[in-house]
Amino acid sequence: MRAATSIYLYKEDVRFFGEGPCRLLRGIQEGGSLRAAALKMGLSYSKAIGIINRAEEALGFSLTEKQIGGKGGGGSILTAEAVVFLEKYEAYREACYEANRKLYLEFFSE
Repeated sequence: MRAATSIYLYKEDVRFFGEGPCRLLRGIQEGGSLRAAALKMGLSYSKAIGIINRAEEALGFSLTEKQIGGKGGGGSILTAEAVVFLEKYEAYREACYEANRKLYLEFFSE
């Protein structure tokens, strides 16, 4: 037996952030491309754009900046606000996981 914890952020009963959007933003940060991050996750580009737009609307700031083409083409990078938000979300998520592990042991250890 084990316990599982899922962390989602809501605004006015609308879920706008969780593990999927977190992975998408990390993919953009690592690869410099929304399209490549979406492809890696098995998402359509339009689905990925929708995820980003929904989170931006709820948060009130932009998460990505487009980089205009050049020799290697364009891409996307995370805004400074997105980097800070992502770090806070991941720290919060890890704290919730740790609290869940401790509570699980407290209630179900033998």
